[in-house]
Amino acid sequence: MSAPRVTAVAEGSVAQQYGLRAGDELLSVNGCVPKDVIEYQQLVDEPELSLDIRRDGVVLELEVLKRAGEPLGIQVDSALFDRVRTCDNHCEFCFIYQLPPGLRPSLYLKDDDYRLSFLYGNFTTLTRFTEADLERVVTERLSPLNVSIHATDPDVRADMLRNRRGATSLRWLRALLDHGIEVHGQVVVCPEVNDGDVLEDTLAGVADEFSELTSVCVVPLGVSRHTSEPRLRPHTRAEATSVVEAVHEWQEINRHMLGRRLVFAADEYYLLAGIEFPDPEAYEGFPMHEDGVGMAATLALEFSGQAEEVTGTRPGFFAWVEGAPAEGYRAPRTDDSTPIGLRPRTGAPVGVITGEYGAAVLGPLVASLGRGDVRVVPVENRFFGGTTAVAGLLVGEDITRTLAGQPEGHRYLLPDVCLSQGMFLDGTRPSDLPRPVEVVPADGVALRRAIGG
Repeated sequence: MSAPRVTAVAEGSVAQQYGLRAGDELLSVNGCVPKDVIEYQQLVDEPELSLDIRRDGVVLELEVLKRAGEPLGIQVDSALFDRVRTCDNHCEFCFIYQLPPGLRPSLYLKDDDYRLSFLYGNFTTLTRFTEADLERVVTERLSPLNVSIHATDPDVRADMLRNRRGATSLRWLRALLDHGIEVHGQVVVCPEVNDGDVLEDTLAGVADEFSELTSVCVVPLGVSRHTSEPRLRPHTRAEATSVVEAVHEWQEINRHMLGRRLVFAADEYYLLAGIEFPDPEAYEGFPMHEDGVGMAATLALEFSGQAEEVTGTRPGFFAWVEGAPAEGYRAPRTDDSTPIGLRPRTGAPVGVITGEYGAAVLGPLVASLGRGDVRVVPVENRFFGGTTAVAGLLVGEDITRTLAGQPEGHRYLLPDVCLSQGMFLDGTRPSDLPRPVEVVPADGVALRRAIGG
């Protein structure tokens, strides 16, 4: 256990009135030591608080009176105060195993913690889930959760997770659904492992055994050039087509049986197969938007002006739970040094920087403007290599190589999704690039405003 450290105190808050400061360590609340920010929130909702804090090595006792449910008004440095429950699976398709050496240590941390699933929308396999965890989730209604399914066949799932508990851990999914917990599922499809007949069996198993799932996304594995797994390989076009067709068939079955589609294929599959994206209505509210399901459709709606606000759900309650920091890839995209571009500037051509998948989606949208001064600048991802082609994994090294061949004096718009606290995954910053860039939120509304469409 590590005591949560106060990183910020809200102006005019109860915490400020009672003298709490950034740097204070919160040792206990009403005699209880919170294990995580979820428990912390429940404790500080009380109207009378007895706080033990440590300041400059000295332990202080602080009695606080406030209205029940009134925010205390502090932010803390971590979402979990005990140990993060790390993942003991060894999935060959795990992208963490495919990272190059020398990146930030936090990028190599594998978690399988249901609390991070609740707070941040991370996926958990449930192989480390326990009766005590189930009791807490049900009692405190920690919902929704995201669960990695991959296969409903016990032997296939254990093989994919390289963990014998993978064969039995979906019993916890059944228990969660039985207790009314909202759960979203994910199936990562690996060629010749869980595609074909195995995928059909999985989609049938989902409909038969776990029909209460809110949604299930079917996504392709990512393969970087750093993988050492011999049976990992990208999908062929024919395989991608088969996956899309299987999902569409089961959508129709589910609509007939359940009244909803339930399963959705990731945008990447449509790009790989060369199949047009479904109509926006087919995504039924975009429940798996952040997992790459329906992003192209929402981008088109936003960019064309049919949606004046950003569409698609944002999973995780980290923004709702007071004091929960946006950790890891949930950290703020920008910092004080990041050049922000939200308004059009006349007189200079515009280059929209994106990954190769993004270029396939943005190209037709930009062309529809009929403007010769706006173009898409696709960046090949050589840093990760393999099938890595999404904008979120662009790094400064590859963008530098691409921009070096682009004209000077143009405006270059960079999607914020490839940054975390103003930094690319390779440790470089926008200020290191050979051309000035303006960072824009990765949605169609912001992009349209930035280019003046």
